[in-house]
Amino acid sequence: MTLSDDEKQMVALVAEFVDERVRPRVREFEEDDVYPAEFIDEMKNLGFFGLLAPAEYGGVDVSTACFARVTEELARGWMSLAGAIGGHSVITYLIKTFGTPEQREKYLPAMAEGTIRATMALTEPAGGSDLQAMRTFAAPDGDGYSITGSKTWISNAAHSGLIGLLCITDRDASPSHRGMSVLLVEPGDGLTISKKLPKLGYRGVEACEIVFDGRRVGADAVLGGTPNQGWGQMMRGLEMGRVQVASRALGVGQAALNAAVRYAQERESFGKPIWKHQSVGNLLADMATKMRAARLLTLDAAEKLDAGERADMEAGMAKLFASESAMQVALDAIRVHGGYGYSKEYDVERYFRDAPLMIVGEGTNEIQRNVIAAQLIARHKI
Repeated sequence: MTLSDDEKQMVALVAEFVDERVRPRVREFEEDDVYPAEFIDEMKNLGFFGLLAPAEYGGVDVSTACFARVTEELARGWMSLAGAIGGHSVITYLIKTFGTPEQREKYLPAMAEGTIRATMALTEPAGGSDLQAMRTFAAPDGDGYSITGSKTWISNAAHSGLIGLLCITDRDASPSHRGMSVLLVEPGDGLTISKKLPKLGYRGVEACEIVFDGRRVGADAVLGGTPNQGWGQMMRGLEMGRVQVASRALGVGQAALNAAVRYAQERESFGKPIWKHQSVGNLLADMATKMRAARLLTLDAAEKLDAGERADMEAGMAKLFASESAMQVALDAIRVHGGYGYSKEYDVERYFRDAPLMIVGEGTNEIQRNVIAAQLIARHKI
């Protein structure tokens, strides 16, 4: 898919930001798990939080393909920065696509500016990827709802001004997903955010548990204004989310590949650069091929979304292949570096810690395979 000239300039701007501002300083934040407030403020000023917001609300309104490329560039510098716009962008997309005029007017301008940053809350402590087992319940309460339950592994929870919450609003619905709604919940009484959960990688940006204990919202908090439509809305949003996660994997994988290609030319053994040894050269060839294939799958899913078509299978394929490829490429980059790849002196060890998140996040890859198989049969019924 071809980007417009303005979109190409946006991607170039992000690449410049990554190379000049992020990469030289990422270890200052990553090693001590420090929230990158400086980078976030710069991203706000550069318009990164408004990528999917309509221009009429102050957004940049880029194509999904451009959004994917921006995400990849951010992740190439530091995957956590791509995560900072991940859930926010999905909620932006949901409000843009399904929100009432009042909801769009209330939230989108501030979200485009980054003065309100959003996150989505789906996963529960006992549920994981089994969203049908959801227990968080919004009980009718006068002219609104009272929410009780908990969500976990919520990125950006402590710094978010808006939570896109998927929860039960009708316990009698069968199957249960017919009774789910997306509620737009702001911080306040009856909502507690835990301390940061410790993580292998994806450091700097927090992931927390959120507990709802009688948090009350008005009826106008229901996305789109009509309750019990949340499952279909969120599944559509997750198509965008999975393209974003695939792009994050691409960024990590590309950074690992770049590091391996550079090191393989600098390092010599037995009188020649190590890339000339067939075992190393073959690794590089396979790494580059995986990254190119993953990028094409991701852009194919983005094109489907931009065309207004259903893209759950394509987004699942992109997320599955890109994340598995990034994990393998990160490991192979360590192999190319030899013993130095195991040292914190080189960035490849960070890529190896960051890559697993995309395998288990935004729906595990086991779930992606289920989605792909189900859609494959649905689209080719005999």
